[in-house]
Amino acid sequence: MSFSVFRRSFNVSRRAWLQRGLAGAAALGSGALWAQPAGQKLRIGFQKSASLLTLQKSQGTLEKRLAPLGFGLQWVEFPAGPQLLEGLNVGSIDVGFVGEAPPIFAQAAGAQFVYIGYEPAAPEAEGLVVPKASPLKTVADLKGRKVALNRGSNVHYLLLKLLEKAGLAYSDIQPVFLPPADARAAFERGAVDAWLVWDPFLAAAEQQIGARILADGRGVVSNYQFYLAERRFAQQHPAVIQALFEDTVQQGRWIKTHLDEAAKLIAPLQGLDVGIVRESLHRYQFNVQPVTPAVAAEQQKVADAFAQLKLIPKPIRVADALPSAKAR
Repeated sequence: MSFSVFRRSFNVSRRAWLQRGLAGAAALGSGALWAQPAGQKLRIGFQKSASLLTLQKSQGTLEKRLAPLGFGLQWVEFPAGPQLLEGLNVGSIDVGFVGEAPPIFAQAAGAQFVYIGYEPAAPEAEGLVVPKASPLKTVADLKGRKVALNRGSNVHYLLLKLLEKAGLAYSDIQPVFLPPADARAAFERGAVDAWLVWDPFLAAAEQQIGARILADGRGVVSNYQFYLAERRFAQQHPAVIQALFEDTVQQGRWIKTHLDEAAKLIAPLQGLDVGIVRESLHRYQFNVQPVTPAVAAEQQKVADAFAQLKLIPKPIRVADALPSAKAR
């Protein structure tokens, strides 16, 4: 198979691509797997908050790319990343898109997946919010307070780093684990003092209920977004993974050059105002790339932080979930 499309998209050589990204998974498959049986489906796990995938789902562009490969497409919606990774672990989806923390929890639980790509840092796209009239002025003021967040999501790591920067221990606050919809309800009725959340929920909290951002990820975390695939699927169907990435690259570039138009298309699909969606789109990069050693090293820091606090049952090696690693 030729990887010329990927070389053009990501500006890396064939050799580097084989070492660093998706072709590592492709290289594990055999040539006999290229003749795809008819009637198969690529099952994509997505969150409605994932604007790019929401756009792809509505536009039907990926279906057209998969058709010549004998694959259909099935979209499976999840409320957040941890639930999506559980779906990947039990075999209900083949690929998914999540933040930096869910893969750590999933790998520690024994899930067999590979990182097949990432989107560049978006530290402004997640934050810690408090009610507009809250007396809390700094992260240090959270001591003894109730903080809502989705357990195992990208904001879980943001919380750790914000507390560390403020000189607080994880035990200094009272985490309240709730998915975004329930967390917002608790936040609005005053059952929690602060809420950690990502876009577009972050932008919605700002614009709809006047939530005040106490801190975001800038200078604290990278907030990468990752594309993951079930390991065996990635090995057996590299052409399908390639089609997914070709479409993702193209649609991502379109979003960044057509923010207003994209926001108008995505807003009704997410049930949000156009202005909220546009602000969210502005804070993401939408430039999928192969996972680099530097990004994998940062992901290892996330894993080590969770292991140190015993938030995961055992330490893990992120390298074991890269395409070039052998399944264990």
